[in-house]
Amino acid sequence: MTAWTAHVTVATVVEKNGKFLFVEEYTEGVTHTVFNQPAGHVECGETLIQAAIRETMEETGHAIAVDSLLGIYTYTPPMFPDRTYFRFCFLAHVLEYFPEAGLDKGIVGPQWMTLGELLETGRARSPLVIKAVEDALSGQKYPLSLVYEHQNSPLFTTLDA
Repeated sequence: MTAWTAHVTVATVVEKNGKFLFVEEYTEGVTHTVFNQPAGHVECGETLIQAAIRETMEETGHAIAVDSLLGIYTYTPPMFPDRTYFRFCFLAHVLEYFPEAGLDKGIVGPQWMTLGELLETGRARSPLVIKAVEDALSGQKYPLSLVYEHQNSPLFTTLDA
């Protein structure tokens, strides 16, 4: 039996002029490209917000500012029942676009689409991609103060949490 693994990920929902920023990418276990929000794993030493900003730049060439928390989502892919993704999704806006930025391996490029256009492709990476856009369109958002990210301090060196 394979051990269950939790994956902490972040994603950003960025809307501009009625369209949303998606990433066209190749992914494990799929023979065609799919569309996702700019998203990825949180790296060691990173806060959730830092990870969201970094992933958006690495996958789209867009520098962003995070505005609010959209929601916290979980997903266990049917083809990988031994892993669950815990996705912290943020609403953000574009500060600047760097069209010459090098993008992560497996990324085809950024695409701006409406929810309807995404649904027409039939290639959302997971149900979370659609759900996040639906939540954004409904006006759902939470203050960033809902997320407390403790920064290590020399005053607190115990392992107690």
